[in-house]
Amino acid sequence: MTGHAMYVEDFEPGQVFTSSARTITEADLTLFAMLSGDWNPVHVDEEFAKTTSYGKRLVHGLYGPAIMTGFMQQLGIFDGSAIAMLNISQLNFLKPLLVNDTVHMRLTILAVRLTKDGTRGVVGRKFELVKHGGEVAQEMLSDVLVRRRPDPA
Repeated sequence: MTGHAMYVEDFEPGQVFTSSARTITEADLTLFAMLSGDWNPVHVDEEFAKTTSYGKRLVHGLYGPAIMTGFMQQLGIFDGSAIAMLNISQLNFLKPLLVNDTVHMRLTILAVRLTKDGTRGVVGRKFELVKHGGEVAQEMLSDVLVRRRPDPA
């Protein structure tokens, strides 16, 4: 973790940032069901979930991107420098998320370029949600518009 804002000039392809870890809880699953309105039995019905191939309830797939962006915020590298997330693409669900899984986020910088007017930059990023033991559960690409370093004068 860096804990300080970085500007477009500070990023370069190949940089990797790793978040702290946290365990996904029953409360996370329930609160996400409440927030999203997604009460699919595979998420909230223990008896139904026992009949599925996983044998237990799955945490909502879209909880993954939400927790990854939260992990990114905790890194602090875009505090005060990010202008806007531009997209999310190639979101892949590779492994199921389950209650009591401990996960962290790995963020890899893929590309950096200045905008046409040169006043800002676009940073291409790959997010990976990594389960305890090293398995990547989810991955996605996302570009962010980032400020240039302020002129010290």
